[in-house]
Amino acid sequence: MPVLAQSGAWPLGPVRFIGIFPPGGGTDILSRIWCQKMAELTGEQFIVENRSGSAGNIGTEAIARSAPDGRTLGLASVAPLSIGPTLYRRLPFDVTKDFTYVSGLWQLPNFLAIHNDLPARTVPELIALVKANPGKYAYASSGSGTTVHLSGAMFAAMAGLEMVHVPYRGGAPAHIDLLAGRVHMMFDNIPQALGLVREGRLCGLAVTGAKRSPFAPEFPTMAEFLPGFEIDSWGGVMGPAGLPPAVVQRIGALTRQALESPEVIARFRENGATTWFTTPEEFSRFRAENEAAFAPVIRASGAQVE
Repeated sequence: MPVLAQSGAWPLGPVRFIGIFPPGGGTDILSRIWCQKMAELTGEQFIVENRSGSAGNIGTEAIARSAPDGRTLGLASVAPLSIGPTLYRRLPFDVTKDFTYVSGLWQLPNFLAIHNDLPARTVPELIALVKANPGKYAYASSGSGTTVHLSGAMFAAMAGLEMVHVPYRGGAPAHIDLLAGRVHMMFDNIPQALGLVREGRLCGLAVTGAKRSPFAPEFPTMAEFLPGFEIDSWGGVMGPAGLPPAVVQRIGALTRQALESPEVIARFRENGATTWFTTPEEFSRFRAENEAAFAPVIRASGAQVE
């Protein structure tokens, strides 16, 4: 076993961080904020490598297949780890056996934004519009199996709507088509969507959390119109299975220091997220409970991916 793994003297050299979604999206921005702070705290480089596709499954598999020496970490995300086991018939990894869960990093709601030309300015108006035109309107997502996709599927199921789902390889390319009007709406992670709404480029309607967001309190929750509608997104840090306990402890301690820094708290808030530190045990338990909570929602929506 390498000296690094034996001693927990982590890191001894650059760290590769596998981002499982494309550059420029909300999760990528938040991941890079954490990586930058960790680089400052350790004096070593944290190099983000984006391995996107299949709602984060491609990058997540890459994390699982990496060596457990502490030199490769990656983004733990709700899409492949909590939604994927129910949504996909098969996954190229085992969420209970192939990873070392280290800590949560952030939590945030999704945000319903529509193209400015749509003749709707409230959720009830949007429901009425789509219901009167079955099959005409399309919602974008950052990939099948993401909370962005599931939010749209849940909206259609709960409101009794017939809509077309258009998946993309991440949020950034979806925004291009949404702004161009090639798709009509998107339940995006709040950082990117809220920014576009506040620039006047999209029209914002509601958030998907249980409560109104402190970052956008003027927008109602979806549950105010569709009781029981609640979906949140989250991200964390993990490594492959077998990451030595001393290394896990060291990463966790530094992560806690990073997430408690006023700078990171402020930058996360700017991007609509709250910092979220956990122990490895808390993170592993949360993931399992989150998977169990999503399972009936996914089955009820009828969504499934081969």
